[in-house]
Amino acid sequence: MRKGTKRKVASWKTGAAKSKDEPTETTVGDNNETPTQSQTVSATGDGDGDEITKVEQAEKSAKGRRGKRARISKPNDESEYFEEKSNLGDLWKQVFPVGTEWEQLELVYHYKWSFHSLEVAFEEGGELYGKKVYLFGCTEPQFLSFQEQQKVVMIPVVVAVASPFPPSDKIGIASVQRESEEIVPMKQMKMDWVPYIPLENRDSQVERLKSQIFILACMQRRAGLKHLKIDRVKKFEYCLPYFYQPLKEDEFENKTEVQIMFPDTEPPTVCEFDWDLDELEEFTDKLIEGDQLPADKKDAFKEFVKEKVREAKRANYEAREARRKAIEEMSEDRKAAFENIKFYKFYPVSSPDSPDVSNVKSPFINRYYGKAHKVF
Repeated sequence: MRKGTKRKVASWKTGAAKSKDEPTETTVGDNNETPTQSQTVSATGDGDGDEITKVEQAEKSAKGRRGKRARISKPNDESEYFEEKSNLGDLWKQVFPVGTEWEQLELVYHYKWSFHSLEVAFEEGGELYGKKVYLFGCTEPQFLSFQEQQKVVMIPVVVAVASPFPPSDKIGIASVQRESEEIVPMKQMKMDWVPYIPLENRDSQVERLKSQIFILACMQRRAGLKHLKIDRVKKFEYCLPYFYQPLKEDEFENKTEVQIMFPDTEPPTVCEFDWDLDELEEFTDKLIEGDQLPADKKDAFKEFVKEKVREAKRANYEAREARRKAIEEMSEDRKAAFENIKFYKFYPVSSPDSPDVSNVKSPFINRYYGKAHKVF
């Protein structure tokens, strides 16, 4: 062996330690694997050394190619567009549309409605700025034209009640199909006033926020409806947000009409009797003459009407007494709040993504709230 020539030992087979006097060279492969034979054989002064060197260089070159990651070409520098979400952008969607049929809910959100006027009302200078507000929703079906098509559209409407306290903790259940109305606690229908958290505060704890916006929410899940009786499901569709204004005389307190549905005939005799304008004997005779009531049912019908009149008069008296008592027990602060309470009704604003509702706006809210002080 010529002087100065280094020699490697193929330790990948024997694994033995080298002599102290021999110079050593360690080659480490990928992932600390045992070196290959071509890596451990050194170049000698023989003619084969050039071939070995070329093999080593080729292997190193291949490893270098494997170690490099392919570059991913980026598209042209075009800024991506994300629609900016406003702080109250989902407010109208969070408000439960009371009284809407479950099967119609999807139609309410079919269009991309904009309630920009509602958002602006909470800004400085707006009607609701700095006020405690309670919101509930409803829907108004209207026959409208959109994109050259005419169809019945379920228009979402949001009613805002500016008040320092909840306007009511009750819900009215009434419809044309039901003989009588019910006034029940909201929680009986799984509804309640809950604080609305603006988008910028969603990461904060609700308890620490002094919310000024409350929405009427319903905790009844649609998936659970199949386990309820039909009558119970229909009650949700007949619900109306209830409000009682003790400082204002209720029109129903002085109502003199009663709805009559006499069940002893086939079909039942249905009519309306006004005890101030109608004389019972004459009223009954006209029904008999018009073949709406059999003559042999005359006396039974008259007794039935008298009982209904007594019930209505009793209800009117109790309503007047309840209002009088409520006013007597009311604090001055609460009385002032009732005097200053305001109702605002918000419709969707015009936009290319939804039908135009500007010609179908109405101040009427429902039979309990009456008319809104202002419509947007």
